[in-house]
Amino acid sequence: MVTIEVPPTYGWVVAGVGIGTVVTNFYLSGFVMTARKKYDVQYPNLYAVPGFHKNADDFNRVQRGHQNYLEGVGGYVAMALIGGLKYPLANAIGSVVYCVGCVLYMKGYQDTTLDVKTARYGKGGVIKWMGFFTAMYSAGSFAYSLITSE
Repeated sequence: MVTIEVPPTYGWVVAGVGIGTVVTNFYLSGFVMTARKKYDVQYPNLYAVPGFHKNADDFNRVQRGHQNYLEGVGGYVAMALIGGLKYPLANAIGSVVYCVGCVLYMKGYQDTTLDVKTARYGKGGVIKWMGFFTAMYSAGSFAYSLITSE
């Protein structure tokens, strides 16, 4: 039988992962709401239709930046909460890096002066992967320690 002890600094993981990711989502949603008004893309359309909406690509870049966050945050949260049981401070700091990186990714992706291929990481969005891989390594290390313990 394995006993798991929650480290005293785990509260920082909960704050970073549990609260930080929600605040980041609200912040990124604000970009989409502003773009909906600016480019007149009405609900229930998730994306603007090229040929129908004058600035479809401009709106879709904003929407895609937020969608990218939503696609990855679930896995990130699970890994960081699990990995934080073994490496709490690394995952707390990793959460800040991940959230900031996701905001920078959005800012780059919506920048129409950059081509789409370089825009995602053009403003520093690549740093989100430092937080992501911290959580991934931590969760893997924790899983390994559970599997190999007697």
